[in-house]
Amino acid sequence: MAVVSPSFAAPAMFPDVHDLAMRRLREELELEPVEYPTTRRLDASPADRAADLMDAFTDPDIHAVLATIGGSDQITVLPHLDPAAITVPKPFFGFSDNTNLLNWLWTHGIAGYHGGSTMVHLGRGGGLHPVSTASLRAALFTGGDVVLRPAEEFSEDELDWNDPASLGRAAPVQRGEGWIWHRPDRVVTGPTWGGCLEIVHWNLAAGRWIRPVADYAGCVLLVETSEMMPPAREVFHMLRNAGERGLLGQFPAVLVGRAKASALDRRTTPDVRVTYRAEQREAVLRALEAYNPEAMAVFDVDFGHTDPQWVLPYGGTMTVDGPGRRIIAHY
Repeated sequence: MAVVSPSFAAPAMFPDVHDLAMRRLREELELEPVEYPTTRRLDASPADRAADLMDAFTDPDIHAVLATIGGSDQITVLPHLDPAAITVPKPFFGFSDNTNLLNWLWTHGIAGYHGGSTMVHLGRGGGLHPVSTASLRAALFTGGDVVLRPAEEFSEDELDWNDPASLGRAAPVQRGEGWIWHRPDRVVTGPTWGGCLEIVHWNLAAGRWIRPVADYAGCVLLVETSEMMPPAREVFHMLRNAGERGLLGQFPAVLVGRAKASALDRRTTPDVRVTYRAEQREAVLRALEAYNPEAMAVFDVDFGHTDPQWVLPYGGTMTVDGPGRRIIAHY
């Protein structure tokens, strides 16, 4: 099992969290982590990080690749990758800035998984969450169909990794309110695409590794936002830009992750969080009404920047069953 840092090398700054995650990878999942030279190296060059990825993807003894965490510059790593060298596809796990690599792999016909950060979810304070771990196990080992369930409780409050006590306690939780369905009048099964909206927008702006819009027809769009907490108007603008490109109209179903509404350096009150999420839902609906009015959407699904986190197929298949109010991941 390769463990890499294609974005921010958080293990270098927070080795105790990383070591805890590696211990759980061995003891709970019975997998032996293989770290690469830049996994714990701060400020490694894009070329060096890309070399680690290529080594992991081409090593016949490596069967899956896990990212430690996201970051903000993975888009600069992609030009150093060689798709021709990946003769035996293997799954990559990551989210946030790792949307860059998930999309790059998707454009070259390689499916991955949105989720599974080692630092955040394997190194989670207070122990592994059963939802996150079960979906990671399904992706790694068992396969099959998994019916997603709304989380009864969730957390979006980050713990300070500089505080050693954070390793032994879980973050505060809030009560989940269930999913919100829009136009649940059909059943859609298709491959997934999308990810962290800010990173998707960067890829569209760069204009690299984006296929013709027709190639996305029939896909299930995954959309979630990060701890940067973009305001609703920016969420609308990013989706509007995808709409103007003709892309937003290709997706018959859209899964929207529960918007992260608080961050370690930007704590917010419960009322602010409720308002933020409501405004973001309205922004998504406004964009869909303008560019894809028939699309079905499900809001506040537990993926992306939240805990628990469903590890979802990316390029693999999911079913969104509106009449049955069910979401099924096909691993």
